[in-house]
Amino acid sequence: MLQKLNKQLERIMPLITPVSVITGVLLSAFLKDFSFLIPWIFAFMTFAGSLSSNFQSLKDVITHPFPIFMAMLILHFLMPLWAWGVGHVLFPGDAYTITGLILAMVIPTGITSFIWVSIYKGNIPMVLSVILIDTLLSPIIVPYSISLFMGHSIEMDFLSIMKGLMGMAVIPSIIGLLLNQLTRGKINEQLGSRLAPFSKISLGFVVMLNGAVVAPYLKNINLKLVGITIVVFFIAFTGYLFSFLMGRLLIKDRDTVVTLTFSGGMRNISAGAVIGVTYFPAAVAVPVVVGMLFQQVLASLNGYFLDSYYNRKLEKQRRGFNI
Repeated sequence: MLQKLNKQLERIMPLITPVSVITGVLLSAFLKDFSFLIPWIFAFMTFAGSLSSNFQSLKDVITHPFPIFMAMLILHFLMPLWAWGVGHVLFPGDAYTITGLILAMVIPTGITSFIWVSIYKGNIPMVLSVILIDTLLSPIIVPYSISLFMGHSIEMDFLSIMKGLMGMAVIPSIIGLLLNQLTRGKINEQLGSRLAPFSKISLGFVVMLNGAVVAPYLKNINLKLVGITIVVFFIAFTGYLFSFLMGRLLIKDRDTVVTLTFSGGMRNISAGAVIGVTYFPAAVAVPVVVGMLFQQVLASLNGYFLDSYYNRKLEKQRRGFNI
């Protein structure tokens, strides 16, 4: 029954996330008080996803670092440069909006990329490595990137970010990897498959709660906010597109391409929103907060695309063998 439920949830993932976002925004008055649950739900999803890997697979990824290097190149060179260029073309002279667009791209990769990679059978050790390395380097990369592009200098609460990462990703991942190692993979067969549908349902709750948190920033809808929303959507979409194309061109392995697509396309928008609100005028935070509305929607759509793309390739190969 749980396997059937999991398959049904996989089919409707592109629908679950936008409905969750809209529900969170509309019911923000009732849901915002439950935002404290987000780290705990994240921790559960990370644990469930990590049951399919062990320490040997993590070692294999680290000893072959080229895909990780590609992910870091996309995250902290290609996409910030692209956001800077698009911002100057479409919002000339608007330093706050341009800074917000750049900030949305230089923040570390999203922890939820782990969940999407596990859903679409990507390289779990690789995405875990990218998340850990990127977040560890973020206190250096983010402020200096903003300073390089815009001349601003900011500080980050390194300890708070690391504490959040430890609770949401590192500790539950290590527990999952350790259990897989000790049981020689049996834990994934016995428990992992049963937890899979609950991970997808949990993702819907996380998106809903995030929608409730950002709702106050979206009350005053005007033409500029609409324009910023369209531009942020476009830049975020091209992040997935560039990541997929570079993966197909330079790496080609399906699992790695799936992982690179999500790692390069997603961002830790919660951390970005905190940085924007804390260290900049409110106008800087707007592009980052707006991105929270459709990041999971874009992730689900790209997951659907990747699934269809590789299923078509597999079908062509089967037909070739039959001939």
